[in-house]
Amino acid sequence: MSDRIWVFFTIFALAVFAAGCGLTVDSAPPETAETQQVAAEPVATPEPTPEPTPEIPDLQSEISDGRFRSTSSQLGSFDFLNYTYPLPRGWQNPDGSDIVLVDGKVAAVSGTASDDMSEDEKAEARAERRIGMSHVVTKYFDATGDGQDEAIVILKIETAGNAIPQVIYVYTWKDEKPELLWHFRTGDRTDGGLKDIRPENGQLLIELYGQDRFMLGEVETGKVTGDEAQLCCPSHFTRSSYKWNGRHFIRQGDRLTFSVADPSEPPLKNYGDIVNNPKNQPKKGK
Repeated sequence: MSDRIWVFFTIFALAVFAAGCGLTVDSAPPETAETQQVAAEPVATPEPTPEPTPEIPDLQSEISDGRFRSTSSQLGSFDFLNYTYPLPRGWQNPDGSDIVLVDGKVAAVSGTASDDMSEDEKAEARAERRIGMSHVVTKYFDATGDGQDEAIVILKIETAGNAIPQVIYVYTWKDEKPELLWHFRTGDRTDGGLKDIRPENGQLLIELYGQDRFMLGEVETGKVTGDEAQLCCPSHFTRSSYKWNGRHFIRQGDRLTFSVADPSEPPLKNYGDIVNNPKNQPKKGK
């Protein structure tokens, strides 16, 4: 009897073992190559291409080019790099002294006044201030229409930053030395800065950056309404002409404002007279 029981349990155990090793049936259908979903790798978003930084124009390219660099006049051999120059209105030294160039330059004296100084010390420091200058270029051409070359000396006023205010001197040769006919200052880059100076039809042609900017005596005129261009990058320049009458250079004809972006665009004539005319101003409440 015990043998049969042992056989029974042996057969039962084998059956249970076989059942445990059998395949289990999954309720889902078997996956195929078509139904398998492969996890896609994340696609990198391309970085936006930065806009190229606009190139800052060289606003001194015309006045520093190779035109009008030589002359048969005795002015051509004169040493303008070591010379004394008067200062125009608005740019004088506190003591009224002239600029004396040595090897084409003279250093500025800041005359800084600090808070720990007494009022007398501050006044003394300010009185020591001096304008610095450096020679940019000397050009030679007939500016007066008499058939003889004048010397046009361009000096840059030295500042602590990127500003480019300049002073221009027009000399003729008389009594074996230079004689000053006119000197004037120009502004900083877009704000009335000097673009070019050259002869044209027996007159002196001057181009300043900005809308309707021109010379009035020893100084450049101010901005007109709406002239908002950045200092580095002018949108307009103004061309005006001056004729020598034996004593002074007198402005002639219309002042022409040109677009820098579109040179083919017709110039605006005497633009400041138009925008500053009270008749053209918007009425209050409108």
